[in-house]
Amino acid sequence: MVDLGLVPYLPACDWQRRLVHARKAGAIPDVLLLCEHPHVITLGRNGKRDNLCVNDRLLAQQNVEFHPTDRGGDITYHGPGQIVGYPILDLTNHRRDVRWYVEQLEEVMIRAAGDFGVLAKRDAAHRGVWVTTASGDEKLAALGVHLSRWITSHGFAFNVSTDLRYFDLIVPCGIVGCRAASLETLLGRAVRCDEVRPQLIAHFAEVFGCEMKAVLVAELVGTLPAQEENAADKLVAAS
Repeated sequence: MVDLGLVPYLPACDWQRRLVHARKAGAIPDVLLLCEHPHVITLGRNGKRDNLCVNDRLLAQQNVEFHPTDRGGDITYHGPGQIVGYPILDLTNHRRDVRWYVEQLEEVMIRAAGDFGVLAKRDAAHRGVWVTTASGDEKLAALGVHLSRWITSHGFAFNVSTDLRYFDLIVPCGIVGCRAASLETLLGRAVRCDEVRPQLIAHFAEVFGCEMKAVLVAELVGTLPAQEENAADKLVAAS
């Protein structure tokens, strides 16, 4: 497990590409990247640009980036107070089943929410993790993954203390009427990402049956093949 801290979206994508390449080559074991992003809206490969509700000028005024991406799913928002997880796993060592993999990621977040007394659930019609509130079902966490030769990238986004007003800039996940929730709104108190991150890590280890070891970014760079190490050094400087 590597905690990248607050890192812009594009450098995080570059990290993933480097690690996927190294994982395919067998140069590194499975890795879970955790981070937060500055304000950014991303559009999945099957998403519709029409689900972005504002123009580029308004995005710039609010200091929000916009990036198309190769993950599954539609449109979503990432920002401070949201824990984003990017597992780089070789599913040949787990189970070659995309649906199973997505359900495992959901299970990780459902268990983590339960640690805070929040009853989270799946929705048969829509991926992600949901909660039932007085206003109806709201989305606590989103998913969007990519697989290449059974190596995973992209992953999940779990709202802890996220400023949910930014979701008004989009039709979240392309679902009309979808409302986002966070642990803070559900619990009615301040919640730090530092409280939630250990729970996500522990449940990830349980669900995927693996031993988690915290690794510093510099240590991770040292495990990469030479060409990837040089590129990763630049990413560390950029982030």
